[in-house]
Amino acid sequence: MNSVPLARIKNVLNTKRMDFKPYLQEIGFKDGSIPSFDHYPFNIPAIKNMPVIKFHADVTFIVGENGSGKSTFIESLAQYLGISRAGGSRHSYIEERDDASLSSHFRSSKSYRKPSDYFFLRAESLYNFATYLDEIGETAKNYGIDSLHECSHGESFLAVMANRLGGNGLYLFDEPEAALSPTRQLTALSLIDNLVKKNSQFIIATHSPILLAYPNAKIYQFDENGIRAVKYEDTDPYIITKSFLNNHESMIHNLLKSEEG
Repeated sequence: MNSVPLARIKNVLNTKRMDFKPYLQEIGFKDGSIPSFDHYPFNIPAIKNMPVIKFHADVTFIVGENGSGKSTFIESLAQYLGISRAGGSRHSYIEERDDASLSSHFRSSKSYRKPSDYFFLRAESLYNFATYLDEIGETAKNYGIDSLHECSHGESFLAVMANRLGGNGLYLFDEPEAALSPTRQLTALSLIDNLVKKNSQFIIATHSPILLAYPNAKIYQFDENGIRAVKYEDTDPYIITKSFLNNHESMIHNLLKSEEG
């Protein structure tokens, strides 16, 4: 019997080690599940015209103006995955808002292998999550600090990323830049990359041109025309930020002049 070359065995093992990503491959609506698109949140244009969304194995970004449906989508996605829309892990029991959700109408395609960790990190509700951790006495054990309330909003956000998220995970973020300075956003990029290298997948709603620059990420634009994949340089955060930095004096002058008039 001919022996199999060692190099071929290694290639097969490496392929099998990575072919379970993305954990969440795609998401869409069940056929005929939504009786009417006339009421919130189904009347949001991006949601009303939502195609099947295919996720990147590493990082997928969701961008769009305020009210475009980004947070509605990612909160519903968290709920679909068994996580509270208020944030945390599958084991966090945080009271949720009683808003309409998309989750019961979702259908998905997933990897044969499940992630070993799930977490939804929301800058908006991080204070409430920190209080919850204090109440159950979990902070020092998993977050590397006695209490997330003992540090700033941005520091607590990074403490969660650096200490709680351990890899082999499916991680959802909602507008993390709300807690982070530009410098800390660069730190967050590095932490995200470290976790990607530990077989993690991220789905992130953001306005940050810094975070959006993560290499090879897939970016979906939510707007009044629906949802479509876009290049980094075609996103509003990139275009507007670049234009402002290159022409800040004239833009401020024209903006303030028009408001005075």
